[in-house]
Amino acid sequence: MKLITVFTPTYNRAYTLDKLYKSLCEQTVNDFVWLVVDDGSIDDTESLVKKWIDERCIDIIYYKQENRGKMVAHNLGVRLCSTELFVCVDSDDFLATDSIEKICSFWKKNKNHDVAGIIAYRAVKKENDFLVEKEFPSLDPSTLHSLYENGFRGDTTLIFKTEVIKEYPFPEIEGEKFITEAYSYDQIDQKYKYLLLNSPLTLCEYRPDGYTCNTSRLYFNNPKGCALYYNQLLKLYPLKGLKKMKVLMRYIAFSRIGKNKFIYRNSNERAPMYLIAWILSFRFSKQLEKRAK
Repeated sequence: MKLITVFTPTYNRAYTLDKLYKSLCEQTVNDFVWLVVDDGSIDDTESLVKKWIDERCIDIIYYKQENRGKMVAHNLGVRLCSTELFVCVDSDDFLATDSIEKICSFWKKNKNHDVAGIIAYRAVKKENDFLVEKEFPSLDPSTLHSLYENGFRGDTTLIFKTEVIKEYPFPEIEGEKFITEAYSYDQIDQKYKYLLLNSPLTLCEYRPDGYTCNTSRLYFNNPKGCALYYNQLLKLYPLKGLKKMKVLMRYIAFSRIGKNKFIYRNSNERAPMYLIAWILSFRFSKQLEKRAK
């Protein structure tokens, strides 16, 4: 059996998948399966992936679901995964040629640690090169939250023990197609740490049709998931002062946009600042709606 599943959720990204496929075919070791969950694409994704399956360059598993969003596709990918490790590589990203080899070698040397998996770098294209914004602080092992609290800036590649990521599925919310990955990752941080691999494994280039370039619209159109995330932050972390106010304000604003009838009752924070946060949430909602158009 292969050691790791490279999972790719995709929607109408036939024009970017070729770069990822080529990077997988060029890996220095082939101890992986590429699992593609097609989130109801209406472009050439299905025929393209089936052509690659016939080429037999790498092991590919392909599933197609109705268009329900990345998080539902992710949940399906995790359920289908049968390898020891699981890494999500988005459809507009690709891997460095030795990424799988580095993961496998590192894991075999360190797998006895009781951790959620491995955190490595995700290098972002800036001008003509792929760069890591800042190196990890000297915390090994570490939670994902602790890395950023201790000064790390930039993107990460998360390689999970499959048995761990199966414990933390993303909420599937009727009528919505997105919730930030941090919702489940924050839960994992309460129980597990990760080993740190100081190497850029995933290479990415932000695109105009991607999540990162459309966050305001994405959040505005998926308010219930956003409200869940901010309310969970109030429960899991000892936020104080202005930071707590901002998180509470966002919880209230997204709850209002999502037409939650029990905002105060469901809130994980009911301090006197609640009234101020409620008032500020109206301005935040209007600003968000304006940016989302």
